[in-house]
Amino acid sequence: MLNYEFFRNALMAVMLLSISSAVIGTYIVSRRLVSISGGVTHACFGGLGLGYFLGISPVVMAAVFAIGSSLGVQWMSERHRVREDSAIAVIWAIGMAIGTLFIFLTPGYVPELNSFLFGNILTVTRADLWAFLIFTVVLLLFMAVMFRTIVICAFDPDFARVRRLPVTFVTTVMTVLVAVSIVLTIRLVGVMLLMSMLALPQMTAEIFVKRFSSIMWLSIAISLGCSVAGLMLATVIEVPCSALIVLTMTGIYIIAYLTKNALPYLTKRPY
Repeated sequence: MLNYEFFRNALMAVMLLSISSAVIGTYIVSRRLVSISGGVTHACFGGLGLGYFLGISPVVMAAVFAIGSSLGVQWMSERHRVREDSAIAVIWAIGMAIGTLFIFLTPGYVPELNSFLFGNILTVTRADLWAFLIFTVVLLLFMAVMFRTIVICAFDPDFARVRRLPVTFVTTVMTVLVAVSIVLTIRLVGVMLLMSMLALPQMTAEIFVKRFSSIMWLSIAISLGCSVAGLMLATVIEVPCSALIVLTMTGIYIIAYLTKNALPYLTKRPY
């Protein structure tokens, strides 16, 4: 399979997106923002529909909707004291409604819609790879430079404000990075399965470690291993790799959970 360029592109895309989604997922889980990622994910559907209707790149429009919706949720919850779950529900519903409307108004059949709903990593191009690489590098550089500040702002923003740390700047940048990561990862697993990829590796890592950095590194390893394994399995049994990636992550989580809970009984010495 490595003789084919489309498969090499898919393999490199899986590796890059696994790293970035694991880092972003660790931040999302630590701040308990998994529901926000779900709202932003479904708000992207509005951008996809509008992009098809206007003849503009659906990925670009999805990115605009993702960034706008994520910043909108943050703005409503901080400035207008709107509950985050209520703001997420509104963004979720509006995005899906706009997407449905414009896809219905788009003349003809939309051939690429299924790839955005369910993912199709085999359609990744060289231009997509450069976008994935640039985003991953920017994300890792920002995390490396601002790591301690990001952790403090994620766990105790009030303490960070007392210490006069740039809470608003860090939160805004991370919100934008979360939105961009969601848009890019849609190409891998689609809108329907995206939330699981941003949460399952972290849930598995939290079974064994508790520190932010440890969870992040272990999540990267789990995400990389499961994504590559899912892609390889897809070439053997000929099913969409997005479903196999999520199912592989689910299986690893179940095995890790059962192993962790069974270990005390297996190692217990008989009287």
